Formats: sequence, C-alpha cells, structure tokens
Amino acid sequence: MISWIALSLGSAFFAGLVAIFSKLGIANISSNLATAIRTIVVVVLAWIVVFITGAMREVSTITTPTLIILVLSGIATGASWLFFFRALQLGDATKVVTVDRLSIVLTIIVGIIIFGESTGYLQILGIGLLALGTFLVVAQRSDPNDSTQLKNLWIIYAAAGACCASLTALLAKWGLENIDSNLATAIRTIVVVIMAWFIVLIAGDYRQVRSISGRDLFFLGLSGVATGASWLLFFAALKSGPVSGVIPVDKLSLVITAIASWVVFRERQSPRALAGLAVVVVGTTLLVQ
Repeated sequence: MISWIALSLGSAFFAGLVAIFSKLGIANISSNLATAIRTIVVVVLAWIVVFITGAMREVSTITTPTLIILVLSGIATGASWLFFFRALQLGDATKVVTVDRLSIVLTIIVGIIIFGESTGYLQILGIGLLALGTFLVVAQRSDPNDSTQLKNLWIIYAAAGACCASLTALLAKWGLENIDSNLATAIRTIVVVIMAWFIVLIAGDYRQVRSISGRDLFFLGLSGVATGASWLLFFAALKSGPVSGVIPVDKLSLVITAIASWVVFRERQSPRALAGLAVVVVGTTLLVQ
C-alpha cells in the first residue's frame, strides 16, 4: 500500500504545475470562466477514476451527514479556486501560491484542536518556520513598473483563497471517514462545477466563450488534469494520514511552482525569497517527523 507521504508528494508535484498551466491559460479570459472550464476537466477525470476503481458501488451507502459535509467542502473549494485564479491573474505565480499556502498553519492548528492530532516541539517549530518562510517569500519588493500588481490587490484575493482552502481540507477530512476518497473527490467536483458556472452566468463571463483560443483551452485543460491528479492523490493521503502531516507535504508544491515560474515566466526570486523557500522545506520536514 502506498504511504500517505508518497501520496502527498505526488499531490504536491501536480499541484505545483496547476498555477503554471492556469496562468498560461487565463491571459486573455476572465478568471471566473477559466475556473469553470478547468473544473469540467476535473469532473470528467474524477468520475472516470470512480468507475475504474469500482468506487461507484459505495454511492448507495453515503449518509446524509457525509453528503452535506462533502457539499460544503465543494462550495469552499469553488470559492478557493475563484479567489486563487483572480489573484493569479493579478500577481506573480510564486507570490500568489505562497500566500495561498498560508492555509497550512491554520489547517494544522485546527486539525490538532478538532481531530486531536498530537504535536511536539518539532512540529511547533515547523509551523513557525512555515509562517516565517511564507513571509520571506511574499515580502519581496514589488516592481513599481509592474502594472499587473494593481496596488497589491492580489494579496486580498490570495488570502481569501487560503482561508477557503483551509476550510476545504478540514471539511474533507470529516467527509472522508466513511467513504472512498475517489468517490468523495468526484462528488465535490460536481458541486464546484455547478458553483463555477453559476458565477460565470451571473457575471456575464459566458460571452467570452467564443473568443477563447485553442492555446488557452489547451493550458486550461492541462491545469484541469493536473488539478484532478493532485486532488485524487491528496484525498487518498488524507484518508490514511494525519491532517497535520498531509497538508504541509502537499504544500511543497510551492517549491515546484517557484522553479517552474522561473523557467516559464522568468519570475526572479530575491535571496530573501530563496531563503524563505528553504525555510518552508525545513519546516515541512519537521512537521512530518
């Protein structure tokens, strides 16, 4: 059986690519529409896995409380994506992903309180290092000539996304107690896609559908595939591992994003930011001891 650490590392790898593919695909369309399009890909992928693994047989055993929790988790996920994509459209990928990863500290603390997961001095030190590393990365001096920053408005969206992401993980942990992780993921994706397209219709962003280029669709499709793969691995890890361990390992995707952002977008990191990334890695290592 694959360990939760291996599953979490796999989730981190694919999650690290999501921001890159997404940023490439939202250059010419609204972030709401981009979210809705990629969600379709995630839904298809998630349900294919459900049928392949035979998890569909468990549908009749889902209790009402579990279904309610999964629906709430899906709503939180949808909100997290919408905020994340908007932030990604306004700011640097590495900075946005770093702020989004602030959900780690909140999730771990609440996980310890609610689920009674034990922690020691090393784990407490790890939480502190994660917070410090995040600050070092985000505290880079902004380029005054970068008009996409919009006076750092991206920080607000990224922070809101982080709060929703934390809520998603906690609700998902509750909902995974009596259900196959693949089936739980698939159910949540249905909620997300309904929510995403509802917002697209309300905002009038559906008018941009005809103007979407093949290039944008290609990268949004890749983003959806990477998201689906990350989700499946992440929730499989959550089912067998502790929240306080799975979350920080999964968030190592920040390092993947930083490297890919430098290669693809030429986003340069200051010595302080590089030190911050190193601190994040060290903090994560302490949390899984």
